[in-house]
Amino acid sequence: MNKFKGRDIIDINDFTKEDLLFILKTARRFDPDYVKKDRSNYEIAQGKIAAVLFFEPSTRTQQSFSSAAQKIGMGLIGFNDPELTSIHKGESFADTIRIMMAYADVMVIRHPEPGSARKAAEVADIPVINAGDGPNSHPTQTMLDMYTILKVCKRLDNLKIAFVGDPLHYRAFHGQFSALSKFSGNKFYGVSPKGLEMPEEFRNSSYHDVVIDMKNLDKTLTELKPDIVSVGRIPKEYIKGDATKYDFQVTVNTIKGLPRHAIVMHPLPRVNELDPKIDVSPKAVYFKQARNGLYIREALLALVLGRI
Repeated sequence: MNKFKGRDIIDINDFTKEDLLFILKTARRFDPDYVKKDRSNYEIAQGKIAAVLFFEPSTRTQQSFSSAAQKIGMGLIGFNDPELTSIHKGESFADTIRIMMAYADVMVIRHPEPGSARKAAEVADIPVINAGDGPNSHPTQTMLDMYTILKVCKRLDNLKIAFVGDPLHYRAFHGQFSALSKFSGNKFYGVSPKGLEMPEEFRNSSYHDVVIDMKNLDKTLTELKPDIVSVGRIPKEYIKGDATKYDFQVTVNTIKGLPRHAIVMHPLPRVNELDPKIDVSPKAVYFKQARNGLYIREALLALVLGRI
């Protein structure tokens, strides 16, 4: 029996280790690296409609959800600019959700307000998938990150992960820490300038702060010898004062000092924190990471609709 049928996907902490492993295993059914492309996938959710509601801009998340829905046979409705909807006329968030759920079988929502996806799920009588609610949570990003790690590293335990950038604000780091903490033997290092350390609620005995001048990043990572370097941009919209003092860049020299098997991840978009020259390195997996989002989202849509 599919225990995910009708289930909301709101926060990574709503899922057990077993739940996450099941989702990752299901995603393989859509990944051509594991199975031959099968046109029957296009019939999995024929006749179903996905409402993709984006109250703020997105590239990867919006397009991969739209692509995933169409790849399993779904139709699409929705918007990516609320100014072109009745919200512009004063319609409430709750009423927008009520209207859109009348036309769809599953709702994918991105909104800048923390907790908005949970509020939508309380109103809607169809499954709601959180595609990012401000700085709070982005569970499908965490799942595709886990899928990438499992696919490349062949395990989700006994790993050394360095979060490089802004552990204080960066939701991708929070999600990875929460999910990978469910697995044994993992060690986490928040590599950041002073003032951008991980919030207290995301700490346990396996987490360590490495507060540095980011000009010393290469030396620090060489000494840490991480299996995974998870990089994120500095979200300067959250920082008061001179945010440029936090600038850093992972370069060719940086990755030369990493263990041979190490990988560099990033949820994208990047600004200046990743030198494009490292894109050709086998250590750089961030574009594969983005591609893996398609398989995770195909799997989740099929699961919550009860079609697999």
